[in-house]
This record gives sequence, structure tokens and C-alpha cells, in this order.
Amino acid sequence: MPIEANKVVTLNFTLTDDAGNVLDSTDQGGSFSYISGRGMVLPKLEEAVSVMMIGTKKQLKLEAADAYGNYNDQIVQVVGKENFPEDFVLEVGMEYMASNPEGVQMPFTITEVNGDEITIDFNHPFAGMNLNFDLELLDVRDATAEELAHGHVHGPGGHHHH
Repeated sequence: MPIEANKVVTLNFTLTDDAGNVLDSTDQGGSFSYISGRGMVLPKLEEAVSVMMIGTKKQLKLEAADAYGNYNDQIVQVVGKENFPEDFVLEVGMEYMASNPEGVQMPFTITEVNGDEITIDFNHPFAGMNLNFDLELLDVRDATAEELAHGHVHGPGGHHHH
């Protein structure tokens, strides 16, 4: 029976690219938890996990289009250094957040620094990449009213505060 919405889903995973490079993993930091049906994980990943049984493992390959999308050259921009606060560290690989006119947060990465010209890339770091997940479903439980109200999991594998 598929996992219903508003359940806390806890899993271990290792995420690799097609060359086998590890992009992310729960190996060091402990399990990962999310609230189902809330768009907290990639849709195709949630779909695959939703039909797993607790204690089972599965491999999932997502094509770039089903993961973080294809790489889009049109959202790479060259901007003047004057567009950044003076105290910003402007180095290749630095990640920052911008806000569009509607106030939507838009993460970007600095990909080139050429004098006063800074190239920024609004693509997700995994855009254009096929993703390979090794998954293990550890637990599924009802989300608490507090977790649902806050929009995130509390406790191990989730968010800690309050």
C-alpha cells in the first residue's frame, strides 16, 4: 500500500552521478526524514519510496529531466562586482541567495570571477545530471501536529529546535 501524505518517512541513501561519484549520503550524518506529500523531495524519488516496504532497499535512477532538470544556459549571467555588498566573498564555488522582485529566494553559485565581472549560475548544482540513488526505507510514522504545522520533521533525522 503506498505511503499516504503527511507521514514521516525515514531513509538512508547514497546519491551518485553516472561516474559513481558520491554526491550526497546519509553514511556520516545519520538517516534522512521528510514529510510525505509536501514536495520536500524530488517527485520521482518520493514516488519510488512510497511503494517500498520498511526494511527494504531499492536502486533508483533519475534522468536529469526528472531530477533537477536539464542545464539551462539562459539562467547564467555576468554581473558587475558593484551588484554585491563590499564584504561578499567573490570566489568560484561560493553559493549565495538572491531575491527576485516578487521576493522569491533564488540560490546561485559563482562560477567565474574575471576582474569586476562575476558570472553567476542559477542552475541547481545537480542540473543536467542523471542521479542514482541507493535507498533503504527505515521507518514510516504519522507526522505530529507540530511537525505538520511547522512543515518539517522534528527529532532524529529531522529538524531540531524549540
